[in-house]
Amino acid sequence: MKNPVVILFACATAIYCAETFRPEKVGPAAIAGMDAARLARIPAKMKEFVDQGTAAGFVLLVARRGHVASLDAVGFQDREAKTLMRTDSIFRIKSMTKPMTAAGVMILVDEARIGLLDPVERYLPEYKGIRLNPCGITRQGNCDLVNPSRLITVRDLLTHTSGLPDGPPGAPAATLAEKVQTGAGRVSLVAEPGTVWRYSNLGFATLGRLIEVVSGRPYDVFMAERLFKPLGMTDTHYFLPAEKESRLAALYTLDAAGKLNRAPAQPGDADAKIPGPEGGLFSTASDQARFYQMLLDMGLFNGQRILSVAAVQAMTSNQTGELKGVEFSPGLGMGFGFGVVKEPLGTYRYQSVGSFMKGGAYRTLAWGDPARSLLGIIMYQRTNGGGDTAPETNAFVTLAEAAVDR
Repeated sequence: MKNPVVILFACATAIYCAETFRPEKVGPAAIAGMDAARLARIPAKMKEFVDQGTAAGFVLLVARRGHVASLDAVGFQDREAKTLMRTDSIFRIKSMTKPMTAAGVMILVDEARIGLLDPVERYLPEYKGIRLNPCGITRQGNCDLVNPSRLITVRDLLTHTSGLPDGPPGAPAATLAEKVQTGAGRVSLVAEPGTVWRYSNLGFATLGRLIEVVSGRPYDVFMAERLFKPLGMTDTHYFLPAEKESRLAALYTLDAAGKLNRAPAQPGDADAKIPGPEGGLFSTASDQARFYQMLLDMGLFNGQRILSVAAVQAMTSNQTGELKGVEFSPGLGMGFGFGVVKEPLGTYRYQSVGSFMKGGAYRTLAWGDPARSLLGIIMYQRTNGGGDTAPETNAFVTLAEAAVDR
């Protein structure tokens, strides 16, 4: 039993306790062991990017030891309308959806309703008999399809080592079940399962369908009931409610001349009626902080257990050994949905070995640094590729890690 005197003393010396984490409530930086002057460099630096015209605006959150040390809105949510960015502005987080889908799978693993080494075809018959193209992605040479040496497992999907290509070909589907069934029926493997790391949106769409089949609930309903609601993620949606559209940050792109313009419709927008396990969520910085704080607290959030300690350890540790090319960056391995810093080469932004992170195609990123009990969220909206190693992202992560004081 916890000593109530110790708990009361800890709460008395802080504005709020880590057991009641509130990402929208910012406390003095000293409580989190952060240097206030160094934290102040973050919005100043981000304003430089806004002034240079590489981004319209940002939301930036840094928390440590369960306390929010800084939460800033910089620039514009809509540059043309002169709508200022808000700390509760909503963003299309794209592939930052993947770790949450992985968490949904791990909830079922915790309940022994699915196993990490289970063949995918046990739950999804459309994966029975899937063939391997020995020519891989190049399609050069003798490309007669063959049987793979082993079946795809749930773990393979979670680590992007299934051998599946990135996405399913063909027209957009009407349901997640149709999307996965059609995708599995039209593709062949481009690598033996477990041997090569190759990013696969189809693989994560398949994980969402697994959640539906095993839980008996629609994917988005299961995620809301078992993850978003318990974490208090009230602004996280697969389909943005009409009353929240005024808070959605506009999407921009850089043209060939380097000028920032409103972005046209993007690939994947046609799937907007399907809750995308691979990249379909809208969310806020504060909601994402709740998810990452739960992981830093080994599955607990405000006294409620969401995931087991074992599940969090599996999600946030390197599962891909020495496979090359993981997460597009050197020094990183792959957890379940996360890139994980596995060696000092991956700490070029001051993140500790063991830090886990995920970015989205429209330049959002979140990370947790367990060694420093630190998390950070950067939200902005720009195309031209993901923002995992963009100058804006690199600057934010480095400044946040450099602000750790003790």
